[in-house]
Amino acid sequence: MDRKKTLRLCGLILLVGAAITALIFSTEPKATRITATRKTAMLVDVIRVQQNDYKPTIMAMGTVEPAQDITLSPRVGGEIITLSSAFTPGGFVNKGDVLLQIDPADYQNSLQQRKSELRQAVSDLNVEMGRQNVALKDYQLLDEALATEYKSLVLREPQLNAARAKVESAQAAVDQAKLELERTKIKAPFKAHILSRNVSVGSQVSPRDDLGRLVGLDTYWVVTTVPLTHLPWLSFPQTEGEAGSLVHIQNRIAWREDTYRTGSLHRMVGALEEQTRMARVYVSVSDPLSHRPESAGLPPLMIGAFVETGIEAEPIKNAIRIRRDYVRSNNTVWVLENEKLSIRPVKIAFRDAEYAYISEGLQNNDWVVATNLSRVREGAALRVKNTLPENKSGGTGNE
Repeated sequence: MDRKKTLRLCGLILLVGAAITALIFSTEPKATRITATRKTAMLVDVIRVQQNDYKPTIMAMGTVEPAQDITLSPRVGGEIITLSSAFTPGGFVNKGDVLLQIDPADYQNSLQQRKSELRQAVSDLNVEMGRQNVALKDYQLLDEALATEYKSLVLREPQLNAARAKVESAQAAVDQAKLELERTKIKAPFKAHILSRNVSVGSQVSPRDDLGRLVGLDTYWVVTTVPLTHLPWLSFPQTEGEAGSLVHIQNRIAWREDTYRTGSLHRMVGALEEQTRMARVYVSVSDPLSHRPESAGLPPLMIGAFVETGIEAEPIKNAIRIRRDYVRSNNTVWVLENEKLSIRPVKIAFRDAEYAYISEGLQNNDWVVATNLSRVREGAALRVKNTLPENKSGGTGNE
């Protein structure tokens, strides 16, 4: 009896539990999906642009070369008997300074011999002139008419002309001997810096031998290349004494950051550089080794050095200048207008290493968006985070 009651009780409990579970599942609330769109304006940095006249700077790399560069050679041969103390690598000499002396003894003897030959030729001429005077008197005594060709023979005109020719030849030989004697002194052809010396006292030299290398002190060139599109903005001198575009020269490896030399555009080479297909231009730098008082304290230019040149271009009138990275794809600029994004196509008059100069598409006092945006569409809502000065960077990330 007890066992049957226990089984009935357990069955009842199971039925009640099943009923309660079914009730719970049948009355459970159902979740519903609610769709909502939240629109947020993008946060940006902006910069106010101003219309003005600007002088862009064209940056280019160049190599320093001497404007005057010669290999010194003798024009006569012989033994070197003296050398100037200034004729040494690193030395400086003025125009006309004697750098070395070739033994002049042979050339002095040759000059003496040529002078003797000249005196002999002059003596022969005087004798012949005396003979012509005698012939002329004899001819006048004959009082006979002769043909012109016979008359010149009778008067010894051919002999006189030959004597005069010998005098002229002897005089030329004397002049040549003097010239060769003078050439035993090797002089500096211009104010120069000595780069190398290849001879010493006792060296035997011949014409066209390499005595050393000299470069001029007055002017060095910086040879650089610029894109063809930049040439219309450069100014080259058209007459002697006229200066071309101003150029600032820096050697960031060897000089302090705030140190530079100035030069001017000298010439444009009428051939493109083979590898880069850019135009080659020469920049002229006066007193490159800072020898003059007005150049005191300026760093010297070293031949072969790789330097940076900043060439001042012609002025651009009524342009708006912005950083190059503010110009977006397809030559467009993002502008904040009525708290919305306006994508403006612009016309770029010129680009230098840092800035773009806008001639059309922007207005004075426009607000240019400086932040890089990941999603861009016309009319997108914008909020201003910072207002930047013109020469500072824009935003730092994507919004």
